[in-house]
Amino acid sequence: MNILVTGSAGFIGYHLTKRLLNDGHHVTGIDNLNSYYTVTLKKNRLKDTGISIESEDEGSLEIKSKTFDGYTFIQADLGDRDTIEDIFKRHEFDAVINLAAQAGVRYSLKNPHAYINSNINGFLNILEGCRHQNVGHLIYASSSSVYGDSTDTPFKTSHSVDHPVSLYAATKKSNELMAHTYSHLYDIPSTGLRFFTVYGPWGRPDMAYFKFAELMSAGKPIDIYNNGEMFRDFTYIDDIIESIVRLLPKPPTSDENKSVPQQLFNIGHGDPVNLMDFIHILEEKLGIEAKKNFKPMQPGDVPRTWADTEDLFNYIDFRPEVSFEKGIEEFVNWYRSEWLDS
Repeated sequence: MNILVTGSAGFIGYHLTKRLLNDGHHVTGIDNLNSYYTVTLKKNRLKDTGISIESEDEGSLEIKSKTFDGYTFIQADLGDRDTIEDIFKRHEFDAVINLAAQAGVRYSLKNPHAYINSNINGFLNILEGCRHQNVGHLIYASSSSVYGDSTDTPFKTSHSVDHPVSLYAATKKSNELMAHTYSHLYDIPSTGLRFFTVYGPWGRPDMAYFKFAELMSAGKPIDIYNNGEMFRDFTYIDDIIESIVRLLPKPPTSDENKSVPQQLFNIGHGDPVNLMDFIHILEEKLGIEAKKNFKPMQPGDVPRTWADTEDLFNYIDFRPEVSFEKGIEEFVNWYRSEWLDS
């Protein structure tokens, strides 16, 4: 298959791109390499797939991989309508996997415009590209944040998600509505994925497990919000990638029971971990006792996430399976061998 992966220098995008290439697919990757977190990590991910970028500029460029014959990387911004139109005109994509987005709940309180440009305008440009090229399957990243502070757990895709508590969550809910509309109007098969706290090697430094590892290794204290009374449904990166790969050849279809070819799935482990237990496991794997600052709940945060993945299992015969303890061990091994020395 010829596949477009947006956000290909990001955490999930990098792992997915590498898996698709190893499976024999042709991949065109897009990423703007913005500075939301260290660009060095993004460039290191690209380097691992045979893409070397020397320039510090965020302009547009196109590079062929030196490692994978089937990989082309394009440095571009999804919000740039003309560029995205041109990419779709020059390629015939069998499928599009949209992972690019301005991430982070707390950052949306500081820089809201970035979320509209990337998550709304950028996604519209992707939808338009799929519309005019008749793409066979659009898979896009949503988020567990759409469930807001709901106490109706575990979260099911059938639950109401009309009360987001952050702009980030609101943009992800908007993506689901936009995809549904384009599926209805233009018969675009679309699959939305509500990711639950993805973690693992090559992860995002703004995520708690990575940020805590950095602070603990430097002997600095970590901030623990809501006095530690928080639960997260952590999902290991390999389980995320396996789910996407299995969903890729199974686009939704219209039939007499479903008039719109669209679907939504949770992708989570289904076993929430208490924040204090998470810290204890990280301390154990790092061999460092954390200095702890207990703080109240942050605006936009939620006390618990918990995925119901029964419909995902029924559809692809797979559910996330890597335990949190094993996943953190894999992250720490990478962190020590690859990141600390970089």
